[in-house]
Amino acid sequence: MLQIDHFDLRTFDLNLLIAFDAIMRERSVTRAAQLLKIRQPAMSHSLSLLRTLFQDELFVRVGTVMQPTVRALALAGPVEQALGMMQTVIHVSSEFDPSTDQRIFRMGFSSEVELLLMPELALRLRQLAPGVKLHGRPVQQRDVYRMLDDRVLDLAIGCFDSQAMRYRQQLLFEQSLSCVFHPDKMRFKLSIPLEDYLSLPHALVSLSESLHGCLESALDAIGGKLNVVATSSEFLGVLGMVASAPLIATLPTRMARRYGEAFGLQVVPVPMILTLPDVSLVWTAQEDNHPASQWLRGEIGGILGRMPS
Repeated sequence: MLQIDHFDLRTFDLNLLIAFDAIMRERSVTRAAQLLKIRQPAMSHSLSLLRTLFQDELFVRVGTVMQPTVRALALAGPVEQALGMMQTVIHVSSEFDPSTDQRIFRMGFSSEVELLLMPELALRLRQLAPGVKLHGRPVQQRDVYRMLDDRVLDLAIGCFDSQAMRYRQQLLFEQSLSCVFHPDKMRFKLSIPLEDYLSLPHALVSLSESLHGCLESALDAIGGKLNVVATSSEFLGVLGMVASAPLIATLPTRMARRYGEAFGLQVVPVPMILTLPDVSLVWTAQEDNHPASQWLRGEIGGILGRMPS
């Protein structure tokens, strides 16, 4: 990386380089002042400062023209290049064209949203952004904000809630729960009695040491316990167990409806009130106005917004 003495530059008025370039182009203090839309005395003052700083006359009047000195001619090229680069930086376009862009979006998930979102999002990208790649990974609440800060993730989706000003958050949907079971292995039809729900064997998703997994806090809030006999770290693992054995699973409703039918399962309401955190999309303030991030967030919101709750 180029070493820059910021203090040294801070003591130099960079506007003087603009004045130098204007005089070099116009070879006249009057016309240079007109070019920069300032008064001639102000331009003459800038030239005086330039002469002091560079210890050189820089421009010498020959008739009606200000002719550059050897030192000024040596400075002209680098100054013009520097000003051109500054102008490019100021006016650089930050547009994002998904049809031609080549990048990897890195996303972290804390819940079943990965299974809900990724199939359709992958399809959308193949149709609209064939050069864009997706990298999804599980992420825990305790790690997500560090990973966003370190740019390991571009955004995160799940049960996240941060009040820190350096993050942005968009509510995607409120979660609800449903029960699933195989109708050939359990005798229920359109509902499960509360007594059976609490006593019969359950399979649940758990990413911790607790058998009750992500339902533990919801059950603790109402003083309830389930007869959990099997857990899996994956929702598809739980669905597979329930499809094979006489078990009940309590899953987020969107997941139950999206995949329950594929496993031949019946989806019914939970016979008690259990509350889960909302699902949100989280990203850093640095990414807030980035066109690529805005586009991806719009696609995610559109996909999950069209999905039945």
